[in-house]
Amino acid sequence: MRFPTVEHAYQFLKPRDARVRDWLMAAPAPSLVALAAHAMPHNEADPAEIMGRTADALLGFHIRPGWSLLRYPWMFDCEGAKYKQHTDLRDLLLSTDDAEIVETGKVDDDAGRRWGRVNGKGHNYLGRMLMLKRYHLGGAPYYDDDLDARLAMGREALRLALESVG
Repeated sequence: MRFPTVEHAYQFLKPRDARVRDWLMAAPAPSLVALAAHAMPHNEADPAEIMGRTADALLGFHIRPGWSLLRYPWMFDCEGAKYKQHTDLRDLLLSTDDAEIVETGKVDDDAGRRWGRVNGKGHNYLGRMLMLKRYHLGGAPYYDDDLDARLAMGREALRLALESVG
């Protein structure tokens, strides 16, 4: 598969409905893809999901089952594809040596704190993935048991999701 940006690739597997996926992929900028995808209802139990369940019944645009697991190995694979295809970016990543990489978010929400740090708070999974990717590309050693576990736990869900889209 070919995608214009890593954000497009990452969000490709998020929707359950192929029509929503096609609509997301037509977004002209990665920020618009992210904005639209982050507005999709989740399957996780939450009082706000009452409206989401109604929307799902009417429109079928919920996030695909297993997303909460598969998003980690999928993002890692999407980032891997970027560095495999763009040697200039790979060299730039490797040039960071053993520096800590932090995704600094501006929006203080669940996604911002998951993938980066906002106002000093967050899990920084994107930064941690980049440090692990740097290591896999021959850079400084990086070990992260939590990240390794999340990547491993989501592999089967990712395999199934990729099979479902052909």
